[in-house]
Amino acid sequence: MNQEVKREIIIDNYNNPFNKGLKEDLTYLKFRTNNESCIDDITLMYKIEDDIIKDICFDGEACAISTSATSIMIKELIGKTKQEAINILDNYMNMLNEKEYDENILGELVVYSDISKQPNRLKCAMLPFESLKKVIEKM
Repeated sequence: MNQEVKREIIIDNYNNPFNKGLKEDLTYLKFRTNNESCIDDITLMYKIEDDIIKDICFDGEACAISTSATSIMIKELIGKTKQEAINILDNYMNMLNEKEYDENILGELVVYSDISKQPNRLKCAMLPFESLKKVIEKM
């Protein structure tokens, strides 16, 4: 994927984030995650039934990288099982940390494949996945 396409995907998911807005539903697991070194402060809500991620939504204030990473993560995870989510999480973290990963399972998340070249943005790209890790630990 070339840099221009990556940039377009990030900007589109920042300007039009998928599933932004929290729900008034107690059946969702709710987690807040933030980045102490910048403005990023996101709350995510997960609806999980029968080991399937049925829905994820979020709200908060965050930079373009955190907002777009959250939006893309949500699109990639809805409908996935816990094991599929773990596999995506592991591969995504490997990609960010410049380790071996399977780009075929990451979908649009591959737009962050070069983020390690900007170490100050790495935490921004990881932020929504910290929430996912907490959800998986609770499941």
